Amino acid sequence: MGEFASFNLGGHVGDDPGTVESNRRLVAGALGVGRDHLLFMNQRHGCDVAVVDGPWVGETPAVDSLVTTSTNLALAVLVADCTPVLLVDRVAGVAAAMHAGRPGMMSGIVGRTVDAMADLGASSISAAVGPSVCGRCYEVPEAMRAQAAEISPVAAVTSWQGTPAIDVAAAVVDQLRARSVAVQWIAGCSRESEELFSYRRQHRTGRFAGVVRLLPAHAEEEHHSEEEQHAEEEQHADEEHHTQGRV
Repeated sequence: MGEFASFNLGGHVGDDPGTVESNRRLVAGALGVGRDHLLFMNQRHGCDVAVVDGPWVGETPAVDSLVTTSTNLALAVLVADCTPVLLVDRVAGVAAAMHAGRPGMMSGIVGRTVDAMADLGASSISAAVGPSVCGRCYEVPEAMRAQAAEISPVAAVTSWQGTPAIDVAAAVVDQLRARSVAVQWIAGCSRESEELFSYRRQHRTGRFAGVVRLLPAHAEEEHHSEEEQHAEEEQHADEEHHTQGRV
């Protein structure tokens, strides 16, 4: 209801716990995993990474990135202005979900996540970078912008009011590409879009999530087979169309 009316997945923001858990079960079901195999983090705006191979036992770890080689887990990152990043090496069978706010970006969460994936055999990583607060909406003191620029020069931008600002997502993308990660950057500003939760726009608000799951090898093969069959059907239909046109 109210601030949480649009499928909130954050369990720490004041929403009804039963509603949040129901939403999380729906996500788990959509991804084909049990609820206990949909893993969230105790995000701390840091640079700690956890490698996981099963459901949580005990307390949820205080980390900002999860990495796995398991096809039975779905990894989730919660955001409401920070940058959500989902990474995968399909050949090596390694996936990660990363929470990158300004402190995490500056303290090395990107590099540590890529390193953790590489330690598990990843060498051809692709990343999807989700919507977050844009640079023109993230006004900061000049000293803070200068600190961010020392880490990643592209982070230093100007807000729509002409004041110092930081573009965290641009810096995250820059850091990923510097590590030879192929990046798909999904456009959108959480503060400007009413479709996204934003702490900067409305302090009492929910959290949306980015979620990644590795598919088992046979599922990947079935997926590619379906794509190839669809392409062949389209090609056949196109050839029939051209043949009829020549008659």
